[in-house]
Amino acid sequence: MVALDRPAERGAAGVTKAVDAEAPLPAASARRPAEAKRVVVKLGTSSLTSDDGMPDRQRLQRITEQVLSLHRKGVQIVIVSSGAIAAGMSALGLERRPADMPTLQATAAVGQRRLMDLWADLLEGEGPPVAQVLLTQHDIVQRSHYVNARNTLERLLELGAIPIVNENDTVAVEEIRYGDNDRIAALVANIVRADLLVLLSDVEGVFTSHPSTPGASLLTTVEEITPDLLRSAARGRSALGSGGMASKLEAVRIASLSGVAVVIAFGDRPGALIDVWQGQDVGTYFPASRPRQAARKLWIAWAPTARGRIVVDEGARRAVSHGNKSLLAAGVRAVEGSFKAGDAVEVVGPEGELVAKGLVAFDSDLLAEIIGTKGGREVIHRDQLVVL
Repeated sequence: MVALDRPAERGAAGVTKAVDAEAPLPAASARRPAEAKRVVVKLGTSSLTSDDGMPDRQRLQRITEQVLSLHRKGVQIVIVSSGAIAAGMSALGLERRPADMPTLQATAAVGQRRLMDLWADLLEGEGPPVAQVLLTQHDIVQRSHYVNARNTLERLLELGAIPIVNENDTVAVEEIRYGDNDRIAALVANIVRADLLVLLSDVEGVFTSHPSTPGASLLTTVEEITPDLLRSAARGRSALGSGGMASKLEAVRIASLSGVAVVIAFGDRPGALIDVWQGQDVGTYFPASRPRQAARKLWIAWAPTARGRIVVDEGARRAVSHGNKSLLAAGVRAVEGSFKAGDAVEVVGPEGELVAKGLVAFDSDLLAEIIGTKGGREVIHRDQLVVL
């Protein structure tokens, strides 16, 4: 059975739901949405390349045929495509993935062009123009860049184009890791306010135990990503399948809390994307766990890196999580880390549980001096605070 950190109910077959009597969010429907109007599709390297590392034209053609079919029905689609480094390795005659950053970036530069050529050849021959959109963490973290990325993607969709998004690996300053595009896909779904995120991979979805275990079965619906399930994914044990399930579950959590439904499905399954779009029981479905929030609050929740933590008492925890209240100095018990006014910080409860994230009004040094004081001094205003 999938490990949960709270008591679990079992409803219809294949549905796992965690129970929390204090959960303030409205219950999400476990019924799969059908015929979403705006869809983000993420394809991992394993779904795009052949055994020799080269982009697999037949695989890509099967995907593009489905994308074009949906586009003709009026569906707006954004594709998040991995595979640049793998394509570059083959072109440069590299047998192993480079370990140093300059070679990784050079490999991505060669591979990205080859990958885009193939996407354009397959999509533009019969359908709409494609647009290359390369993002870095800076483009998500900086508010002005985030807004520009949103405006560009929105306009491309309005013009009938299909954006092909990838991490800008050629200039990335942090280590390039497999699975990064899962998070990018979730953030893009957030940016464009998608109705559905489809993660096409080399696994069918989330299982009750490792798929190789006798009796393991596919979960058709998971209604909540619990901390214990995320920890299980990081350790590589139950409910993981293979192929970077930890990063996929983190992407699901981001998208679901942003009001976007998610499906993890096997990319090589014939017609998988069409079947998912029609609402059929393909892969594992994760319903959106809350209504969509304002764009700025979504940005606060997922874009800026938290620079520290604020520990609050039980009263403040309840006021923030259930009462839609600002965080006041009176409820703060400790300050962790060094941050400036305007930085993003995490708000955690008495037991260390993550409660919210927000833009703090005080430097950490000053906040440490006023914690616990009365008088209603606002540490984080409710408009700058997102309950997680």
